[in-house]
Amino acid sequence: MQIQPTLPALRAKPPEAEKITINLGYVDLGHVDLLVAEGFYSNRTDFIRTAIRNQLAVHGEALKQVVARKMLVLGLQQFSAADLEAVRRAGEKLEIRVLGLASIGADVTPELALETIASVTVLGALHASAAVKAALADRLR
Repeated sequence: MQIQPTLPALRAKPPEAEKITINLGYVDLGHVDLLVAEGFYSNRTDFIRTAIRNQLAVHGEALKQVVARKMLVLGLQQFSAADLEAVRRAGEKLEIRVLGLASIGADVTPELALETIASVTVLGALHASAAVKAALADRLR
């Protein structure tokens, strides 16, 4: 079942980034710092983002094919209690597949999530209450 986000959900501003941590060897880190010092990049983060974007561009066609094959929603997918209530009334269950950010609203109870969500596959980040994440733990892939 495809859900159209509710109007208030569209107005809520999602976080623009997810923080990650990486470990680099000292020599690699030194090379990055040297490029920053020489003005090629404004800082380490700029270098890392550029490197990631370059690799995503190199593999762009393969990524498009995988997204299509796995039927992933690209970007932001939000689910409010009203959305999930509609799913429950229809007697259906969702298989959530997102490449980006999946957000299950703070108004969603663990019980409602269990009744309406069959599985959750997120390549990126899942934002939901700790209680909802715990309830769906065996359905997260």
